[in-house]
Amino acid sequence: MEDVIEDFLNQYNYDIRENHNARWIDQKCTMDVLSVVADCIIEFVGDELDKIFTTKDIWFSKYTVENVQKIFNKPDPTKKAENEYDKWFGQPLKLLGNSKVLIEAKIGGKNYYKINNFEILKYIATRDRYAHKFLVLYITKVLKDSGIYKTFEDFFKYQNKEYYQKLRNSFFNFIKNNTPINGDTECGRIFTKVLNPLAYELKTKGTQKGHISPTGITLDMLMYNRANWRDLLTKKPKELPREEYEKVYNCLKNDNMSTYKINKAKKNLRKYNDIYRKGLSEVSENIEKGEKATHMHHIFTVAEFPLIADYIENIIALTPTQHLNYAHVNGKTTEINYSFQRICLLEKVGRIKENLLNAELPKIYNFEALCYVLDTGFNTNKFEKIVYLDFATVLENIEFMYD
Repeated sequence: MEDVIEDFLNQYNYDIRENHNARWIDQKCTMDVLSVVADCIIEFVGDELDKIFTTKDIWFSKYTVENVQKIFNKPDPTKKAENEYDKWFGQPLKLLGNSKVLIEAKIGGKNYYKINNFEILKYIATRDRYAHKFLVLYITKVLKDSGIYKTFEDFFKYQNKEYYQKLRNSFFNFIKNNTPINGDTECGRIFTKVLNPLAYELKTKGTQKGHISPTGITLDMLMYNRANWRDLLTKKPKELPREEYEKVYNCLKNDNMSTYKINKAKKNLRKYNDIYRKGLSEVSENIEKGEKATHMHHIFTVAEFPLIADYIENIIALTPTQHLNYAHVNGKTTEINYSFQRICLLEKVGRIKENLLNAELPKIYNFEALCYVLDTGFNTNKFEKIVYLDFATVLENIEFMYD
């Protein structure tokens, strides 16, 4: 998918010296906010991919009100804090417009939008980590087109106060000379949103409170709600035991965000299964005649494995009979039938293989995420060592775990 994004971005010139766009990225353009806004756009347009919308259309939509209000601890967007919501939705929309993922047009002083690349928008909406990948590619392209990427490369190479100050001064001057922005405070806000995603991706230091960060940039530092939760796609640090990491995660997580992410993963799987598999169960055994897969089942339970609860690789579409009579013991959803769990995992790997290897199917799975789900569920590190797309070895290791 990264190749698809790069090919898309390479169609356009984002040189700030020519477009003088001060809003190509902004303070609210964090990966978590960008992912949520993209999801809200997709829910708003539904099947009408040519539907035109404004910022208010998105933030006043029922789906947005029900989700954003809870997960980011905001007041009802239809009643209060209009200026804040205007920025919260307006800034990511401007970014998506500048990148050309959306088509943007100003009519009568109001910005109107339409989806230009649904595939990339859907990718951004699926996971925070995917939104981060998009941001890194987009930011890099803008910096290169604008002729200022070299100063960033120098800082990433030398990682000291001298090169940090050179980069900061150079970036501030560039923004002031080529956009309407003329204040250091606003330059600083943009600088953080530009530098730190790249620093995290390259595993280097970045910027923190106007200075070079004392340590490398971590994923939680890129979040809008960084004090409350961490992105669930992050692998635990190698030096941190899994039990300790889970304790840290449980202290930091935002329950509303977790619920939103789990529901989003289930929603995406249900849509994909209905469209591309005709609503059939992902498990071929124990199917009642004519019964559709309406239950989205966690293979490794939410209660026991919260770190992988919103991974679509850990969710499987089953019929009600399969879910209540076979996946769980005597219909008790707190008890797992491990024999059927094994079947679910083997079948799920087959579905993921089919999705990733079939060029005609939209990609909803990630091989590394599958391996992480399996390592977490089995409390091992065997799967992360498997070569990319080596599904045969994945299946062998699953069988070994049950044997």
